Amino acid sequence: MRTGIYGGTFNPIHRAHIHLVREFAKRLSLDRILLIPTGTPPHKAAKQLASNEDRIQMLRLAAAEVTECPVEISEIEMRREGKSYTADTLTQLKALYPGDELFLLMGEDMFLTIDQWYQPERIFRAAVICGAPRDFDSMHKLQAHGEDVKRRYPEFNYILQNIPYVPGSSTQVRERLSAGDAVSDLLPETVEDYIRERGLYGTEQEGKTGIY
Repeated sequence: MRTGIYGGTFNPIHRAHIHLVREFAKRLSLDRILLIPTGTPPHKAAKQLASNEDRIQMLRLAAAEVTECPVEISEIEMRREGKSYTADTLTQLKALYPGDELFLLMGEDMFLTIDQWYQPERIFRAAVICGAPRDFDSMHKLQAHGEDVKRRYPEFNYILQNIPYVPGSSTQVRERLSAGDAVSDLLPETVEDYIRERGLYGTEQEGKTGIY
């Protein structure tokens, strides 16, 4: 089975995340995708971090937008105590799904730093690294980095896909919500409704606010 792995804080998941997942699913002919929300992110302190329960529920709602292949939510990192590293996650997944070929999905920023992650050789032995650029002109930069990492880590295998870039970030979503601004261009309606019903990220539990 060809299994895509897409991890992140997902605080909250937004349209750019979903776009990347759908495009990778089509282009790589994936049989399924595992969305893996982080527990304690090792590389950054997440601001306004929603609860594990809320982030899981938002992921479930967003997963319904993906029709290209089945999407599953894995709590493997949330259950882990302490900092959660991709190397540990992929090692666990290889043990859980020994017959699967794993594809680690990411955007440009992550791809350009993948060799600086914790124990990168373990990551490279476990999964094919799949990157997408921010724009067409960035492809050469990703290709050059991929070739450089390959020279240093022979076990490193990677695939680049020129997926059209969709702007948006979780930080932008949270800032707009706190300011009472519209976010329909950034969030699926079901996820936005959930956030407002739960009063997350500075919203009030009184339904939608702002101009729509």
